[in-house]
Amino acid sequence: MSATFQPGRTYQTRSACDHDCIFSVTVTRRTAKSVWFTYRGDEKRAKIHVYSDVETFYPFGQYSMAAIMSADRQNA
Repeated sequence: MSATFQPGRTYQTRSACDHDCIFSVTVTRRTAKSVWFTYRGDEKRAKIHVYSDVETFYPFGQYSMAAIMSADRQNA
């Protein structure tokens, strides 16, 4: 796998509806199938998916315009 989520790192993505809206989450821990992350002080869990050899997850649920966090989009 080319990109995996690492605990302690911050990842971000843009909203599908508003280009100026950027979501940032920090991964706190992970297993082979799940990732725990913090967003605005709350810790949540999400299932890890693999797309084009890159790990991804849906931080706010899976729906048509959902934000998708990708392991290859980490904050510098």
